[in-house]
Amino acid sequence: MRHLVTMSKPRILSQFSTTNGTSKSTTFSFPLLFSFLLVLSHGSFTTAETVTVNIGAVIDADSRVGKEQKVAMEIAVENFNNTSTQHKLSLHFQAAYAEKQVQALLAATTWHQSALLADVSTRAQVPVLSLSAAAVTPPLAQLRWPFLVQLASNASHQVNCIASILKSYKWKRVIAIYEDDAYGGDSGMLSLLSEALQSSGTVIEHSLVFPPLSSVSNPDGFVRDEVAKLLVKKSRVFIVLQSSLSLATHLFREANGLGLVGRDSVWVVTESVSSFLDSVDTSVISTMQGALGIDQVYSESGGSFDKFRGKFKGVFRAEYPEEFSYEPGIHALRAYDSVYAIAHAIEKAGGSNRTQKVLLESILSSNFAGLSGEIRFDGGELILQRIPVFRIVNVIGKRYNELGFWSSDLGFREGNTSSYGSESMEAWSDSVHWPGKLRGVPKGWVMPTVATPFRIVIPGNSSFEKFVKVVWSDALGKGYSPPTGFCIDVFHAALSVLQRSYSLPYEFYPKNDTYEALVESVINKLNFLRCFVLICLLLSFLHAPKTYDAVVGDITILANRSKYVEFTQPFAESGLSMVVPAKPDESKAWMFMKPFTKEMWTVTFLVMVYTMVIVWFLEHQSNPEFRGPWKDQLSTALWFTFSSLFFAHREKIQSNYTKVVVVVWLFVVFVVTSSYTASLTSMLTVPRLQPTVTDIEWLRRSNATVGCDGDSFVKDYLRNVLLFENVIEVGNQENYPKKFKSGNITAAFLELPYEKVFLKEYCDEYTATGPVYRFGGFGFAFQKGSPIATDFSEAILTISENGDLKRLEERLFNQLTSCSNYNSTTTEVDSLSLQSFWGLYLTSGAISTLCFLFFLIRAIKKYCDSFRGNPGTMTPSRKGAWNRMARFVRFLRNGGIRSPARAPSIGRTQNLGARDSMKWELVSPSEISDDHLQGPRPPEIEIPTRSE
Repeated sequence: MRHLVTMSKPRILSQFSTTNGTSKSTTFSFPLLFSFLLVLSHGSFTTAETVTVNIGAVIDADSRVGKEQKVAMEIAVENFNNTSTQHKLSLHFQAAYAEKQVQALLAATTWHQSALLADVSTRAQVPVLSLSAAAVTPPLAQLRWPFLVQLASNASHQVNCIASILKSYKWKRVIAIYEDDAYGGDSGMLSLLSEALQSSGTVIEHSLVFPPLSSVSNPDGFVRDEVAKLLVKKSRVFIVLQSSLSLATHLFREANGLGLVGRDSVWVVTESVSSFLDSVDTSVISTMQGALGIDQVYSESGGSFDKFRGKFKGVFRAEYPEEFSYEPGIHALRAYDSVYAIAHAIEKAGGSNRTQKVLLESILSSNFAGLSGEIRFDGGELILQRIPVFRIVNVIGKRYNELGFWSSDLGFREGNTSSYGSESMEAWSDSVHWPGKLRGVPKGWVMPTVATPFRIVIPGNSSFEKFVKVVWSDALGKGYSPPTGFCIDVFHAALSVLQRSYSLPYEFYPKNDTYEALVESVINKLNFLRCFVLICLLLSFLHAPKTYDAVVGDITILANRSKYVEFTQPFAESGLSMVVPAKPDESKAWMFMKPFTKEMWTVTFLVMVYTMVIVWFLEHQSNPEFRGPWKDQLSTALWFTFSSLFFAHREKIQSNYTKVVVVVWLFVVFVVTSSYTASLTSMLTVPRLQPTVTDIEWLRRSNATVGCDGDSFVKDYLRNVLLFENVIEVGNQENYPKKFKSGNITAAFLELPYEKVFLKEYCDEYTATGPVYRFGGFGFAFQKGSPIATDFSEAILTISENGDLKRLEERLFNQLTSCSNYNSTTTEVDSLSLQSFWGLYLTSGAISTLCFLFFLIRAIKKYCDSFRGNPGTMTPSRKGAWNRMARFVRFLRNGGIRSPARAPSIGRTQNLGARDSMKWELVSPSEISDDHLQGPRPPEIEIPTRSE
């Protein structure tokens, strides 16, 4: 039996009906809706052959999205009814289905409306399929809405695509724009975007939030006033995160009128806007010229899509002939898949006796390939079987150009089927048509013009005028001559490089203030504490904050400053150094020892002694000048070695091994003595000043007073880090000598560039000592995220590499002529260490050792040959190991073998007494002949016979 439910007025869901493309009300009558769903939960009736199932759908019938969804759902119902023999679907929209019995609902509007439906449907236990999803899935969503099924994924992948685009072009500050619903449900996209931008250092400078446009009485005037607030912002990178077509139309029209869609501006729109590019007329497209859009890619191949597309275009053209395009979008594909999911679940759940819970479980178990992609659910949310791929388009002319594709795994790629990608889309820059017909990548920043030049603040009272000098023309500090100084010269040099790419009109604004105040004047902020809340909200829009675009001068790069401003590359090193009075070094008695270190002197002496021993060993056997008593031999060897230092040795050497050793030694002597002479000359030439204070610890212990530049961070650093208690400020460079001479300060702490200038002026009176505490260097400060800071950094690197920066530094110090012999790097010559000569000494020692070994091997060979030819000389008493060693030592010492002379025959010679003596004959190894090596002959003794 068919169950009919009639109502006097269908006011339950009819309040979703729309006018002009937007819903007029989002308020539900919860008790009535609850009872309505409770009754309609049996929304099916049977006939003899089939079971008819009623499905309700909530759409925005007057919008382009709603029209596409309506046609797609009707096609899906028709296709199912034509193929199914057991079930028939009956689709009812808004007010129409309030009189029908429905078993499932399709929420095809906003997320907050889907959430409200889910609250009531949970009580009635009616499944709700939502075609929209929250940007961030609410916590415990499955427990709160067990009958809610989301057929759309969240915006995380889409936001990551936007972040990759911004990272490609290094845009550091952006403005986010989105249309929020009445419940703040779309604010999650802003959080996702902020999180995605953290890795690239990009920040959201401002977020412009629009309420639902249907709640605004005067949309044109309201949008114009809100967009006008963006004129005071520096960033020109606009991200439209979420917007209806109506708001997007108003937004771009008003932005064009205010000049925000022009040169150096960037507009990026998400799928909520780019999905309409095929369906809007040319008047809307003309206001979006140069914008980048992203939308999710779906497969357009296959028979199912072709059939659906053909049928959709015919039905859509017939029902809505006033539309500009008849192509189906992603919203139509999802709507078709939602009906198919319910129909497929009904088929699986069975007949009319099924419960709503069974139907829900059947929907959640869906697993099919839909027109929008794979359809599977987990915990009520759509599971992405594949990583989403987004198409990046560029609005140009009457349509748009397809630039390429992006996915989180491959990055940017030109073709959807390509397996190779890139992390940057900068390679596509030539194909992109930017707003204002700009050639090249826009800066995404308010660029200066002749009418609105770049406002640069400079120090008006610098302590060291060599860096920044401003000459005021009157006592009131209103007029001034063009500023000069090293920092100003660096700025002009970098600007000349920068102007090769674009013009940068600028104006200097000298300001007599502290350096911290100068840096703070660049921070782009609104001070709401200076006025009451209501008045300040008005003034913050009418009067832009008077901040400067940059600060140029001797600004030290510090961590806490970098949080609020953008620094360039440093153009000068920075560090804290201690300067104290100096006195001449009067301890010159031992100056001759200073050229070498102690280790160098020690090793030099040892190498000389070693060479002396080797020369004596090689020469004392064959050279008579190295023979004689031990005392004479030692004095000769010492004299030879020391006199060789001055190439004054007179002893003749005979051994070839000795000659090699001496040649190498003389080369060592030449190098060492030349180095010694050069080092000693430098030490005697360069003035040597001794600091009066060398230890920072002594200053702290004695509670001495130190001075510093009062207009910098140095004072806080001395107190908080170095723990000095008595720190006084010194006004300018000329005051330091006065403070020293009057005894007001014991030491001064200056940054390295200041120290160099100061010591150049007063090199005879002061010197630097102690450690150097390093900082980030001197740089120019710009507003946070300013692309001009990046351009200046590149320009500073350019002048550093081509030598211009070095020439500016040389010109700075050449202007200081008080000390012509001042060396800005060091005033003291270091002693020569062993590190510079160890290779030379090693070579000399190695060659001496090799010559000694060769000589020793040859002597051993001759010694062995002498006994091999005369074995009879080795008596048993001489065959012991110690005896052999002692005999060999005597052999080396005496230069040969000592043996008793042969006894001649009595009748052979008259000098028998002389030859028959037991005197040993000394023979040099080099003079040993074959006669010597034949061994002793047996003595010939003639025994007289007794006469008889």
